[in-house]
Amino acid sequence: MTRVADSYLNPSAIHPLSITTVPSRSRPRPSFFLSYSSLIRVRRCWMGSMGSERKRSIAGSDHLRHVESMKELPSGAGKIPRLNAVVLGEALASEEDDLVVPSEDFSRQALVSSPQQYLEMYSRSIQDPAGFWSEIASQFYWNETWGSEVFSENLDYRKGAVKIEWFKGASTNICYNALDRNIKAGLGDKVAIYWEGNELGQDGQLTYNELLEKVCQLANYLKSVGVRKGDAVVIYLPMLMELPIAMLACARIGAVHSVVFAGFSAESLAQRIVDCKPKLVITCNAVRRGPKTINLKDIVDNALVESTKNEVPVGLCLTYENPSAMKREATKWQDGRDVWWQDVVPTFPTECPVEWVDAEDPLFLLYTSGSTGKPKGVLHTTGGYMVYTATTFKYAFDYKPSDVYWCTADCGWITGHSYVSYGPLLNGATVVVFEGAPNYPDAGRCWDIVDKYKVTIFYTAPTLVRSLMRESSKFVTCYSRKSLRVLGSVGEPINPSAWRWFFNVVGESRCPISDTWWQTETGGFMITPLPGAWPQKPGSATFPFFGVQPVIVDEKGNEIEGECSGYLCIKNSWPGAFRTLYGDHERYETTYFKPFAGYYFTGDGCSRDKDGYHWLTGRVDDVINVSGHRIGTAEVESALVSHPQCAEAAVVAVEHEVKGQGIYAFVTLIEGVPYSEELRKSLILTVRNQIGAFAAPDKIHWAPGLPKTRSGKIMRRILRKIASGQLDELGDTSTLADPGVVDQLISLSDC
Repeated sequence: MTRVADSYLNPSAIHPLSITTVPSRSRPRPSFFLSYSSLIRVRRCWMGSMGSERKRSIAGSDHLRHVESMKELPSGAGKIPRLNAVVLGEALASEEDDLVVPSEDFSRQALVSSPQQYLEMYSRSIQDPAGFWSEIASQFYWNETWGSEVFSENLDYRKGAVKIEWFKGASTNICYNALDRNIKAGLGDKVAIYWEGNELGQDGQLTYNELLEKVCQLANYLKSVGVRKGDAVVIYLPMLMELPIAMLACARIGAVHSVVFAGFSAESLAQRIVDCKPKLVITCNAVRRGPKTINLKDIVDNALVESTKNEVPVGLCLTYENPSAMKREATKWQDGRDVWWQDVVPTFPTECPVEWVDAEDPLFLLYTSGSTGKPKGVLHTTGGYMVYTATTFKYAFDYKPSDVYWCTADCGWITGHSYVSYGPLLNGATVVVFEGAPNYPDAGRCWDIVDKYKVTIFYTAPTLVRSLMRESSKFVTCYSRKSLRVLGSVGEPINPSAWRWFFNVVGESRCPISDTWWQTETGGFMITPLPGAWPQKPGSATFPFFGVQPVIVDEKGNEIEGECSGYLCIKNSWPGAFRTLYGDHERYETTYFKPFAGYYFTGDGCSRDKDGYHWLTGRVDDVINVSGHRIGTAEVESALVSHPQCAEAAVVAVEHEVKGQGIYAFVTLIEGVPYSEELRKSLILTVRNQIGAFAAPDKIHWAPGLPKTRSGKIMRRILRKIASGQLDELGDTSTLADPGVVDQLISLSDC
């Protein structure tokens, strides 16, 4: 069998390892494994019979049809009246095309070039996870290696505390592996980061040598102000090069970084500061986002006042001057606490010794919304995350050393951690970092950047794809885009119509799309296409990544075989899994492992068709996915109710043409307060101020009362139907304490 982990770099440049042979750990064959045999037959049949007529219909194949119950696919694929195969580069994907097949040329050069190769690798990753992952891990630098036990796990809370550990006892450093290791392999003069500013003509770049020097300078400064291994550092920066620099500097000295998206309000930032108690906050004075200037320093100032009130004072705020947005003389300043980055960091040495950390030592905290008002501090550790993000990046994007990679995500979210910073740099990739708005100064900005830097891999969110779809295709076609070879989608299920536009218009019918499903908690891709390995179905995340065992269960936790719909869970652990919720392991177990004992519960619904393809259907709890940002309904409701004229609020998700899901708020006012447009705007502004602009409700629906059971539970099912206009599907309302409330809400739908 072909070796699973070919070297990431020149093997002679990698620290030699003496790895003890680890015992194989046998795992059961996954429940969907047999359905993959049809995939092999599909590929073999297609390769053998398409010949020069590679575009012919294969409508009659039993292996490629949807079962009757799956004609209306949950991700919005719609009815498929017949089945065609489309070959990359030779035909357009239309509403009637079910399969998009990689070209022979692409597959021939792909890292995983066939269903058979994937199945061999996947089978080993499930049946011998210790051997599979230790072989891949051996390609990285470890100051000390792990022992005979590669991993240990308990996902069943009934058997004791939930625990996941990978490579425990081994010591390494992710910054060293991302920078020093690559430089020693001869990549020092290779561009690590291309930076593109908000305004046309603003740009910069750093080679791996230059990036390491800047990381070391900041790391030395952090040590000089008392930051030590295990200390937390909050980073509130836009997409400047200083953001990944700050992350890597923290990792280099063993500090735990917590990046907060620079769109969160002062109150949300303060919540995160209070929870993790950082030694300092790193920010910049302001940023330009399109034509708008956002004063980040003011937001941080207000957050630090709030955190001090909660007995968590922060005595140092390192501030980067972003001169294109605001001059330093216009920046509010607090002497004794605020320090300009440019005044201190460049004075420190460009070499900094590495702090070796245990594979299970914390790497970062990333707060994500939950179904309660308090954000969850997702904790990722070092070794397993490093191995997993690097491996998923490599295979899901079919990465080649000559690629120029651009992910449009912000490092304030997990995508920016795993697939802007760590995953690409661990592979020695060249990364584009973009500070501005993707539609500024016009809707062609993305493709201008693609052409400017000769981007070969473009990874973005369905929200952006749908937004650009609304503009004229001339904003796309007036640019070359000839450099593109792989596209990617992240953040939410991409509806098939957007998938087809992305494929046909942006990729000119020649670029496969890695439609990735994963979560903040998973650390990296879980279900994703591998370009060149198998046919794609527009809207489907396809098959699991190596080592991942997805199962679909019913409400009682029973695994469902074959084509089905239900709750998506993961059986057994994988290296990139988060280890706990910071300071609240009980919530970690309750949220993710108690709903279905013995499994990690993703919180997502999923359908699997006859061919084994997975179709994600979205959240099953009360978290709304707005443009890839997960927002807890409880957070928005709490913000609304804080308004002095709001008595009660209930928030639900509705489909949104651009954002995927929108926020629809039912608001009950204090008795005697009249409805008004001014009040509507005031309520929305309250949410913007407390959480951030991205959480602002799209619709405020006046509600004299809310539909509740006699026990006081709000019937959100009914609210969702009203919000979506599905008034003929309200169901039985006789169990409500006041059924008349429903008629009142319907009458106010257009108010």
